[in-house]
Amino acid sequence: MGFLAYIFLGLICGSIAKAILSDRAVGGWVASIVIGVIGAVVGGWIGSAIFDVGLGDLGDFRTWILALVGSLVVLFVFTAVTGKRAK
Repeated sequence: MGFLAYIFLGLICGSIAKAILSDRAVGGWVASIVIGVIGAVVGGWIGSAIFDVGLGDLGDFRTWILALVGSLVVLFVFTAVTGKRAK
């Protein structure tokens, strides 16, 4: 997957994660991209470590699920460590 695909995946999955955990959502769309891209990497690592399935193509359903789960984990851990929450 290319760099632009990671940014696109990050924007979508980061936005969904911020919508799901709206009480923990901080920052704007740039924060969504950063959370989503880091979440995609974390989700790919978790998927390959636990399920022996990594990130695939942008059209692969497993890629989206892993990126979303990773984004949720990153957002949860970020707010737990920093203590920042949406107002």
